[in-house]
Amino acid sequence: MTSRAPQSCRIIFYEDRNFTGRSWECSSDCSDMSSYINRCHSCRVESGCWMVYDRPNFMGNGYFIRKGEYSDYMSMWGMNGWIRSCRMIPRYSGPYRMRVYERENYMGQMMEMSDDCDSFMDRYHWSHGCMSCHVMDGHWLMYDQPNYKGRMWYFGPGHYRSFRHMWGMSNMRFMSMRRIMDSWY
Repeated sequence: MTSRAPQSCRIIFYEDRNFTGRSWECSSDCSDMSSYINRCHSCRVESGCWMVYDRPNFMGNGYFIRKGEYSDYMSMWGMNGWIRSCRMIPRYSGPYRMRVYERENYMGQMMEMSDDCDSFMDRYHWSHGCMSCHVMDGHWLMYDQPNYKGRMWYFGPGHYRSFRHMWGMSNMRFMSMRRIMDSWY
């Protein structure tokens, strides 16, 4: 039995570093922040967990953030631009289940996961990492490098047949993954 806690996520975006300039408060997904704020160089997460992106429509580089202050995230993460869109990650408590596949279109070896994996190479000897998945339960972060390093992507429940086609990047694969835990909220 899964349970979902009521949503009470809140984030405040600021035009300039150190929480200065015009601000805009958000409590749900926003695919394009340009109609609310000209630019965004800092943010404060009041509650919840979020993915923020440097391009509209949840594209480009994504960064996972949770409760805290991010006074100059551009220097923290090495971003070239500013936050342009954000996605609230729903709070979840219950079992975590995902089927990961060695190849696109659910081909190759398949493993059913219910916990974090710091390296597909070390655990399963998958030299190409994970190239498709089916998230049955929970919310996950997947990384293009082992040990939860490199670029990250958010995965909620659903089918992901080809990472390469979804993001238009050749050789798209993941090398590690972790659950977004209820305790992070």
